Order: sequence, then C-alpha cells, then structure tokens
Amino acid sequence: MGRKERQTTILVVDDEQVHRYMLCSMLREWGWRCVEADDGETAVAAVEKHTYDAVLMDVRMARMDGREAFSRIHALQPSVPVVIMTAYSSVDDAVEAIRHGAHDYLTKPLDFDRLRLTLERAVDRRQVIERQQHGTEEQTPLETAIIGTSPPMLELLEMIRYVAPTEATVLIAGESGTGKELVAEALHRNSLRRDRAFVKVNCAALAESLLESELFGHEKGAFTGADRRREGKFVQADGGTLFLDEIGETTQAMQVKLLRVLQEQELQRVGGEETISVDVRIIAATNRDLEEEVRRGAFREDLYYRLNVVMLTVPPLRERGDDITLLVRHFAALFAQKNRRRLEGITSECIDLLRHYPWPGNVRELENAIERGIILMRGEQLTEKSLPLTIQKMAEGQDAVANARPLSLSEVEKEMIFQTLDETGGNKSEAARRLGITRKTLLNKLHKYDEEG
Repeated sequence: MGRKERQTTILVVDDEQVHRYMLCSMLREWGWRCVEADDGETAVAAVEKHTYDAVLMDVRMARMDGREAFSRIHALQPSVPVVIMTAYSSVDDAVEAIRHGAHDYLTKPLDFDRLRLTLERAVDRRQVIERQQHGTEEQTPLETAIIGTSPPMLELLEMIRYVAPTEATVLIAGESGTGKELVAEALHRNSLRRDRAFVKVNCAALAESLLESELFGHEKGAFTGADRRREGKFVQADGGTLFLDEIGETTQAMQVKLLRVLQEQELQRVGGEETISVDVRIIAATNRDLEEEVRRGAFREDLYYRLNVVMLTVPPLRERGDDITLLVRHFAALFAQKNRRRLEGITSECIDLLRHYPWPGNVRELENAIERGIILMRGEQLTEKSLPLTIQKMAEGQDAVANARPLSLSEVEKEMIFQTLDETGGNKSEAARRLGITRKTLLNKLHKYDEEG
C-alpha cells in the first residue's frame, strides 16, 4: 500500500470562541484539519510540540497578543507561514506585521474567498520549503535567460531557485541596465504560475492618468477617447504574474491605489463601480533606493513593505568579473547572426579592453556596444576599433593611465552621456534609450551638469 498523505493542518488562534468555531467549521469544509488555540500563550505552546502547515491568528487577544505570539512562533518554526487577522485595519498594523515576516494580513470582517486563497498560498509555500529541506524537491535546471557564473550571479540564481516556487511578492533592486527584467521572467518561468500570463508594465513610461488606465482598465466613456471598455494589466495577468518595472517612479496617489490591490486582491476599472477580484503575483523592480525614498517621504512605507517581502539585488556588471567575457561572446554571436555578418572571433585586445571598462550602463550598455561593434566590424574579427568612441578613448589613453588621475564613475558616466548625445544629434529620447535609462533620468542628470558648470 502507498503511504497515506498527511492532512493539511491549520492552527487557528483567537480568544473569541464563536469566531474560532466558525473558522474551524469553514476550514474543515475546505478539507483541512483545524486545531484551536484560545490565546497567544496556548498557540506558542502548541507550536513547541507540533508542526502546522499554517497559523491563522488574531492580533488582539487578552493573554499575549498576536504580535508577541507571532515573534515567538517565528523563532520556533520560521518556515511556518503566519496569517494575521485583525479588526484594527490601521496602516501601522499592516506594515508592522509584514515587516517582521507575516505571510499576509487580513482584516475583519473576513472576506472568505480571500481567506481561502491566502491560506492555500501559505500552505503551498510551506510544502515547497518542506520538500527542499528534506531533499525531496527535484533540482531541475532553472529556466532562465540570465548569463553568468560569477559568485554574485550564482548567489542570485540560487535565490531565484528558492523564491520562484513560492507566492512571495518580490522586489528586485539594481542599477539601470543590470537585467532586472530577466530576473522577473526567471521568477515567473520557474513558478507554479509558469503556464499563465507574464505581464510587464513600465511605470516610468506613462503619466499617472494613463498608468491608472493601463493597470486597472477603464469603462467606455470614462474619459475622452475611451470609446470602449478595456481590461487592465491586472486582469490580463489574472492567475499569473504582473511585473511592475520602475515602481519607484510612481506618484503617491498611484501608490495608494496599488497598495489597495495588493492588500485586497481586487480593483475597479477607471470610471466603473464593479469590484473585480484578481489573483496576481506581483514582482516589482527599481533602480532607486526605496528605503531612502521612504525616509524622504517620496514612497509610501506601507507599500514598500508590501512589495519587499523578498528583495533580490542584481549586481552591477563591474562586479561580475569573468561574466563580461561570457556576455561579449554571447552578444557577438547573436548580433552577427542577426545582421548576417561572418564572425570568426574576437581579438584579445578587444576582450581585455571590455573587461576593464567600468560599464556605468551595465549589461544594456555592453549589449549596445557589441551590436555597434558587429555592425561596424571590418573583416571577420571584432576588434576594439569598431567599439563606441567612449570605450576606444579608454584604449588610447591606457599608456597614460598609470600616471594620471583615474576617472570617477560619475565622470565616466557624464562623458558617456555627452558622447551618446553627440551620436544621436542631441535626440534625448534616443540617447536615453541607448543608455538604458528613462528620459526623465537623463534630463535630471543634464540639469545637474548645468548646475555644476
């Protein structure tokens, strides 16, 4: 006979007996086993003796409130997801619970559909972690387009392997051009949602009113030009993953609206009254220091902690050592095929120059440099002579570098920006695209240079 599958067990912690009874009755109807605890102390004692698939706990109780009980339960069994319930739906409570590792936060009166979805996600995450800990989770190769074998990239790939199968919201941090979108795609491809949609939105590319319509959709007649109903990106991503790129560029008003969807998993179209429920995993990315933005009051703290359940940091190219050689060869082969150019090899001088360049624009700058190099290549070898002028100047001055003051990263960046503007005839939008930054960021940098004289 086969081994009998263990029944999923939820620990329900609430000092109101009627509420506990109602919750346990519902959990049993959903096929789960329910264990009751009437206060925080009883819950901690239960977790000391047994392992549960999830804990559903009230935050306000007479003996040991939910915060303290959660802290002790998390210390005892950190992999057990805890879902907090409260009738006090203040922002401070929500931020505090998520900041200290709660799986999610529900407000009373409970939305039972959301309760079931939240617990199902919590249980799925717990089971994935349990299989990994016991070595029963198959170590299938990661499906990813990310290229890199340097220690920082291997560490990032391992984090992707660990986080992808969970339902955790992920915040991806890193400089412009490092490949944050590839990380988001890898998280989706290796998740339980891989067969559903992966929808991308660049929050910096649209004005607030357009971004709201893009995300939430709109009703016919909601504004001038709205000649039909349109579903937004949240609905398009239902059951799958929504990638919010450049989340740090959103306005405070938009942040409030995003927070509501993340908390409630429901939205309304612009100009509409119908409430639409969605099941979406959120992955966000930013090149800003959001902690600093929170301190400055430019980014909402509650949204930051909703997004930053897990943070992955993509290292800049200058810290990735031998990955530069791998990327150069990859892009050279790619663009040679794309542009129907015969490529026999890359000179060692070209590789050496590329390895020593600081790459302020990161992988995107390297990709653009190699594409230009292949297009302008004389003969069948890629040499330093066909690289962008900024990189060639570095080669020309290498003999004098030992006796000269080295350029700072900001100086290299400034030179690269002006060189790109020269190459584009002053077209700021095209220059921003080639540099891998937003037009707004480029304008801010140019304004800064004007002030510096």
